[in-house]
Amino acid sequence: MDWTRKQFSILSMVAITSFMGTFLISSINIALPAIEKSFDMDAVTLSWVVTSFLLSMALLLLPAGRWGDFTGIRRLFKFGVILFTMSSLLCGIAPSGYWLILFRFIQGAGAAFTSTTGPAILVSAFPPRQRGRVLGMSVSAVYLGLAFGPFAGGILTQSLGWRSIFYASAFLGTGVAIITQLFLGKDDTSAQESKSKLSLNSLVFYVAGLTSMVFGSSLIPKLPGWVLIGTGFIALMVFWKRESRSAHPVIPTRLFTQNRLFAFSNLAALINYSATFAIVFLLSLFLQKIQHMTPRQAGMVLIAQPTVMAIFSPVAGRWSDKLEPRILATLGMTMCALGLGAFTLLGQNTSIGMLVALLIWMGLGFALFSSPNMNTIMSSVDKNRYGLASGTAATMRVLGQMASMTIVTFMFALLFNGHSVDTISFPTFLKAMKYGFLTFALIAAAGIFFSYNRGNMNRE
Repeated sequence: MDWTRKQFSILSMVAITSFMGTFLISSINIALPAIEKSFDMDAVTLSWVVTSFLLSMALLLLPAGRWGDFTGIRRLFKFGVILFTMSSLLCGIAPSGYWLILFRFIQGAGAAFTSTTGPAILVSAFPPRQRGRVLGMSVSAVYLGLAFGPFAGGILTQSLGWRSIFYASAFLGTGVAIITQLFLGKDDTSAQESKSKLSLNSLVFYVAGLTSMVFGSSLIPKLPGWVLIGTGFIALMVFWKRESRSAHPVIPTRLFTQNRLFAFSNLAALINYSATFAIVFLLSLFLQKIQHMTPRQAGMVLIAQPTVMAIFSPVAGRWSDKLEPRILATLGMTMCALGLGAFTLLGQNTSIGMLVALLIWMGLGFALFSSPNMNTIMSSVDKNRYGLASGTAATMRVLGQMASMTIVTFMFALLFNGHSVDTISFPTFLKAMKYGFLTFALIAAAGIFFSYNRGNMNRE
């Protein structure tokens, strides 16, 4: 590897911030039963500890990607690290469940700024022939965070309480903030466009639509829930129509209507995350409620999937520099669909060995999909749209994660009747989990079509 010191420093900083965000997500999943007891939360409200973080990211990723192209991706990256660190500390001292949800929303904003600018910084610092490799390493850091999170979160929750997870994140974030201020450097202002060209008016409909749909899902099956979801859908259609007519849109809709490679790759990412994100959330509750495990024991089991992701993501990234990425990604999507179908068979007597085997299978499938898919997205646009492509890809990821949690929230609201996870019967919980995994398997099966039919990547 003939990398310069600057290239190595950029890769290290982007990888560390990628690790931070997913570490917090996966470790909090393990701590959810403890948070539920600490604040006496019902199942739907508890899901908002995760959903509020994802909602904030989803609302800000699209404008942040364009904002980075206009004002500087490095500047926005630095600000995101600082905001993430400060909000992590606030989450640690939250006096109630509702304050925790609010601080998690702010934390999601910081994560949005780093998530949307990190890949853009990477691809601008490395030549095209090395993008698959460095993006694979960045994705590997994401999975290392997912892998280490359940293990560390279980130990911290059991030994020091769930608040210690946020304190640890704030400590790590402080170190990263110092490093980025010292070594990341400044943006190349010659490559930036005029900020006066960017119109943010239509974002009102995007924010209103997305927020309405997420809040509505938590109220289903009541009538106001369906009304909010319908209203949100209409607002998103208005947003798309206004963006299509705008001379300087936040998201150029022509990329989706005229660039099939870009559009189908993003849709495949949206579908894959919609189908897979809630796996850890559901299995964390399953292991602690049905299998009667401690947070530490549950974390040791759940570490299997992201560990495999971390090992094989760089390998899949290197393969995508030589082989056609859509073939690798489609194989990965197919493996995920089959694994999700197998999860519907989980029950009270399922062995831990069988569960670990399924998690390893899912981890390999996701690794084969993610790095080649991200390589395709970033290689399907011009250099001056790296921030947009990165922000769009991150938005698809977070929208998928939020859709996955929304499906779980819907199942909880439909079957739990306002009760907490701790008080419902085993058969009721297993029914909700089975319906959730069945839905995810069908979604992943649909994603195989978009992944395979995207077309071949242009390597020039």
